[in-house]
Amino acid sequence: MSGMAIDAGAAGEDLSTRIGRSIRVLRRQQGLTLVQLATKAELSHPFLSQLERGLARPSMASLHRLAQALGTTQPALMSMAADDGAALSADGRVSLVTAGSGVPVDNPGGVARSLVAGARAIYPVLFDGAPAEFGQAYTHPGDEFVHVIAGTIEVEVQGEGLFVVGPGDTLYYPGVLPHRWRQLAGPTSRILLVQDARAH
Repeated sequence: MSGMAIDAGAAGEDLSTRIGRSIRVLRRQQGLTLVQLATKAELSHPFLSQLERGLARPSMASLHRLAQALGTTQPALMSMAADDGAALSADGRVSLVTAGSGVPVDNPGGVARSLVAGARAIYPVLFDGAPAEFGQAYTHPGDEFVHVIAGTIEVEVQGEGLFVVGPGDTLYYPGVLPHRWRQLAGPTSRILLVQDARAH
């Protein structure tokens, strides 16, 4: 792996510590107190304090609330945390996330894993598993591309309809439209989601 290096100290750090540090950095950059960010994100102040200290692990739902309050997205926050332990070229323009690594975050029905480190033009996330029922709808800046690798999901895009997306199928929609998905009967889903970084 010529030209690539991993920060050994950061690579050994716990995921919760890395995500917590990323949230704390953004909060401080924006001049927000813990209480102010917790209020904006509709989360409890004690939970946010534990999260920033690496004592709690966020779900995709809580990460979404924090991302919106900080003016970014879940994948961007995950990628920022991955930056601490990924292999990066000397100038940071090249990022290598090896199989099974990346930043995993609990998601209803499975786990979501960031597939890139650092601030990027796109943010790919691999979802293993999906919720059995529709949950919270999400909105965010930029567009979203979904490619189903395995299983079949149903995606609801508000105002546009319901879409059944199976293995090999893709779906593209503006992130500003409320959207959500659920697993349909059959094999566990594996989904590649890519968000663009516009307006992050």
